[in-house]
Amino acid sequence: MATRTDAPTRREQILREAARLFAERGFHGVGVDEIGAAVGISGPGLYRHFAGKDAMLAELLVGISGQLLTGAKRRLAEAGGEAPEAVLDSLIEGHIDFALDDRPLITLHDRELDRLRDSDRKLVRQLQRQYVELWVGVVRRLHPSLAEPSARAAVHSVFGLLNSTPHLGRPGRAVTAELLHRMARGAFAAAGEG
Repeated sequence: MATRTDAPTRREQILREAARLFAERGFHGVGVDEIGAAVGISGPGLYRHFAGKDAMLAELLVGISGQLLTGAKRRLAEAGGEAPEAVLDSLIEGHIDFALDDRPLITLHDRELDRLRDSDRKLVRQLQRQYVELWVGVVRRLHPSLAEPSARAAVHSVFGLLNSTPHLGRPGRAVTAELLHRMARGAFAAAGEG
């Protein structure tokens, strides 16, 4: 959602507001009338765009997992033969953009993933595993002596660090992004020393 530069569609507006409201009050704490009011349409008008709240939640969580994977693949393709340090920096920057610009989706994932239908939850997990594996490959290129399970654990740990943004204050985006980047690189360097 954060990567678009043109005006958001009505559907995107609905999803953005649904994510914000679900993150603030929980999935069951928000009705379709409230989501509709947040975007200036009636609650029943939402049904022209979505089958219901469950469909919104699925699109939000499957959608962001797919976007992260697509973005990482694009960054790897653009990096071509660059040094692993530059590729890792690019991946970190992309995840930081997500973590700072789409904070409600992190909260939503943490709280509401289990509410998805089994098929949607499995798809989210499949996309996430592919995303992790892209990172593991880059980390192992940078730190060849790091065993695959350790590299995977390091990637998950860095995601935990970067995805802590809903709990952070707002010292400023640039300051926070730079700090998160340094900390992520430091975590990977520490893992590579083991």
